Amino acid sequence: MARVNDNYLKLKAGYLFPEIGRRVKAFTEANPSAKVIRLGIGDVTEPLPPAIVEAMHKAVDELAKRESFKGYGPEQGYDFLREAIAKNDFQARGCDISADEVFVSDGSKCDTGNILDIFGLDNKVAVQDPVYPVYVDTNVMSGRTGEADGSGRYAGLVYLPCTAENNFSPSLPTEKVDLIYLCSPNNPTGATLNKETLVKWVDFAKKNDAIILYDAAYEAYITDNSLPHSIYEIPGARECAIEFRSFSKNAGFTGTRCAYTVVPKTLTGTTSSGERREIYPLWMRRHTTKFNGVSYPVQVGAAAAYSPAGKEQIAKLVGFYLENARLLREGLQAAGLTVFGGVNAPYIWIKTPGGQTSWEFFDTLLSKAHLVGTPGSGFGSCGEGYFRLSAFNSRANIEEALSRATKLLK
Repeated sequence: MARVNDNYLKLKAGYLFPEIGRRVKAFTEANPSAKVIRLGIGDVTEPLPPAIVEAMHKAVDELAKRESFKGYGPEQGYDFLREAIAKNDFQARGCDISADEVFVSDGSKCDTGNILDIFGLDNKVAVQDPVYPVYVDTNVMSGRTGEADGSGRYAGLVYLPCTAENNFSPSLPTEKVDLIYLCSPNNPTGATLNKETLVKWVDFAKKNDAIILYDAAYEAYITDNSLPHSIYEIPGARECAIEFRSFSKNAGFTGTRCAYTVVPKTLTGTTSSGERREIYPLWMRRHTTKFNGVSYPVQVGAAAAYSPAGKEQIAKLVGFYLENARLLREGLQAAGLTVFGGVNAPYIWIKTPGGQTSWEFFDTLLSKAHLVGTPGSGFGSCGEGYFRLSAFNSRANIEEALSRATKLLK
């Protein structure tokens, strides 16, 4: 008899975003004339930068000729892209990261879940609360947790509360942990960890022989020059951290799919017998066994993001979304809401008005203003009473959404 993975049965309801999709679908079917504006899922709306489009076209043309055709590429990624990543994203900021420590993939969402394959089930995992749901759910799927309690927290995970009282910056764990998920700029709160805070986390990880899984998918939105873009800007991070990056939110690759993970060769863990082993060859084996690489045209397009024209166009694209974030933040504050985020990050984190739960506020916005956001409780128990809005949309939709929200909140 074929048995299912019982760990999947521990998962609460559906994954957050499909649940939002189901509710919106039901509303639109019942109200076909409603013009719904979606500020929920963090999907980009603006076209790919021209320099990237041009590079992709040329790459596709290469595939049309026998002499320049490309079949399977290297699973870790083409050298031209990995070298551009190492030079521009790390070495230019003083980080000691080489091209062969970069693994190109089809998404940071995939990588932050897949990384668990190379770590034992007995690792104690710490996550921020609220948190990007993938971190929690993939640990549940792999069998590292017990059942969820009434608040949705799973036995076996260590939750690090991120609240207004601590500026949405988690405190160091008071118990022994082995794997630590950190996301900065944070999804969903928009908070960004400063250098002093990251120094404390790196020191903690080294002292406790833990590994930090550092999600920097939104680093392009950091405009404060005092804030680090990479955890490898912190001395000692090569010995205790893996970093995840994406082209989705800076270059608009949500539908094109390209990201990368950095695994330093100096990073180590221990076997069940206590023997110390390098993490790099384990991820190399996992990556090359279960993944056949990102397509050639997409990697060529990603490399074009580092050209002079690509950098300029991406800066304008990021600036466009940051202006959306500013409009949302300032407009909702003027309407009387308590608002966080929207600075150095594309997400707005709102305290729900009138004591509404996050799902009650979701239903209020959808039914009365035809707006879609993301209930904070879907990110964890500390997200209850909050609501996330995304700045990824057209300027016209942002302005219309603000107009509708302002009328509703009067």
